Amino acid sequence: MIHEFASFRIDVQRQELWRGKEELSVEPQVFQLLVYLIENCDRVVSKDDLIEHVWNGRIVSDATLSTRINGVRKILGDDGKRQDIIRTVPRRGFRFIAELKGKTGAAPLADAADASDRPGRQTIRFCTAHDGLRIAYAISGQGPPLLKAPNWLHHLEYDWESPVWGHMLHALSEKRTLIRFDQRGNGLSDRHVPEYRFDDMVDDLHTVAEAAGLDRFPLFGVSQGCAYSVAYAHRHPEKVSHLILYGGFLRGLRLRVEDDGALDAELRLRMIREGWGRNNPAFRQFFTSLFIPGADKEQMDWFNELQKKTIDGESAARTQDMVFSIDIKDIAAELDVPTLVLHCRGDAVSPLEGGRGLAAQIPNAKFVALEGNNHLFLEHEPARQRFIEEVDAFLADA
Repeated sequence: MIHEFASFRIDVQRQELWRGKEELSVEPQVFQLLVYLIENCDRVVSKDDLIEHVWNGRIVSDATLSTRINGVRKILGDDGKRQDIIRTVPRRGFRFIAELKGKTGAAPLADAADASDRPGRQTIRFCTAHDGLRIAYAISGQGPPLLKAPNWLHHLEYDWESPVWGHMLHALSEKRTLIRFDQRGNGLSDRHVPEYRFDDMVDDLHTVAEAAGLDRFPLFGVSQGCAYSVAYAHRHPEKVSHLILYGGFLRGLRLRVEDDGALDAELRLRMIREGWGRNNPAFRQFFTSLFIPGADKEQMDWFNELQKKTIDGESAARTQDMVFSIDIKDIAAELDVPTLVLHCRGDAVSPLEGGRGLAAQIPNAKFVALEGNNHLFLEHEPARQRFIEEVDAFLADA
């Protein structure tokens, strides 16, 4: 077996590592560690995995493990800060992230066996929006398609492995082929966006649907992704068979005059612009506590880090500024598509009344109130099981 990445070629059988025409000298254990990370590049490899497969279950100190990881990075010209080849995932392990030659490509959805026939894996691809921006999308699971609209703070790689988003994404991939993408300005999609416009967000949904070869499909929106989904279904009724909306709203925060939404919106924008990129996580912690107040320390730490890695402060503020002015009340009333609306009762980001109003405005929509106070329900919550059951039942005939 030969693997090629960047300027390197590794021959597993001969135990050789080459950089161009130069053969590199590698300690046997460092070589074995590198091979294991490469052969499991679709997932985060935990410390226990490494101990079992590289050290054959022997007791190994954290210092020894760190020395071997650093040995791999050093010989590849990587380091702990840049992490272009091996990424450290805090509290979870390590992942080989360099592109393996011959492993990527923009194959049609029907040919996506690499992602669709094995649970727990995803394939990341790219397409081009109408204005030339690059949009990253991911395919996982197997079965009929389900397209997920993007939302604020989205990163295809981090979300897939995260203790906050991961459980939902894997559950949705068990019975369906899940297609999701990073909103422009977020994650792996182009970060430099001249102007954030609602219409562009909706057009990006169409771009990804076309790139993935989707004909008619259920559409799933979370938070502001609900508004994008409603607008897309309104523009392309022939495409959307079912609509699933979680944690959504009809009008953005700035338009909610009944609860001083305009003042709240300006406060949040100021906090984003002034504190987002600081080393002190206190400003980001405000949003973490707002989105997932019931999270444990690991989940909160992860969401704090996600904010910084996903989008810069100015882009985060500009995106939210656009979201705060969303108004889909009129077009929601004109929809003619089976719709399921779900909402957590104690959601502080988008209050329950927002979900109720959304369901009331869409003809014949079904509304389900979930128990919980988090905007993004967590794996241990009863809301998770109820959500999966309702979605499975709703899509049974899709």
